[in-house]
Amino acid sequence: MQLSRRSFLKITGAGFAASAFGALGFAAAGLALASAVRPFKLAHARETRNTCTYCSVACGILIYSLGDGAMNRGTLCPKGSALLDIVHAPTRLRNPRYRAPGSAAFKDVSWDFALDRIARLMKEDRDKHFIAKNSKGVTVNRWTSTGMLAASASSSETSFLTWKVARSLGMVVFDNQARV
Repeated sequence: MQLSRRSFLKITGAGFAASAFGALGFAAAGLALASAVRPFKLAHARETRNTCTYCSVACGILIYSLGDGAMNRGTLCPKGSALLDIVHAPTRLRNPRYRAPGSAAFKDVSWDFALDRIARLMKEDRDKHFIAKNSKGVTVNRWTSTGMLAASASSSETSFLTWKVARSLGMVVFDNQARV
């Protein structure tokens, strides 16, 4: 059979038109497909948005739970699916701990104590090491003796705000695992 260019284009066009009508639901295949649709299994589940805390990729996760509040059971990577084990680990710290200078043991302290101590030490260090102008007299506003390392357990938006706070304090040494 001889196939000319014109007849090839006619056959191709007819095939495209037939498949387009089928894709739009004008064929019996569309009806069969519509009758086979089953209800979405998570239609009645509660959705909670979070960030995977396992590695430095900072994947966004959607946690679906039904009446018992159970997580979505294994729809993450192998590391991320172990999040529930991290949350319920008996060795997980539940409050801040402090080790006094010269002491060998940590003791539990309140959040007020921990945050006040961090703020006081940061203020003292910034006041002592802040560089307002460089050797040429140009304003640089740098704080080079302290840096910040943020974790991947935060969203990109939170990481961006953390970066803004660190920069507004004059910190030039800053890194975030989520790579803001």
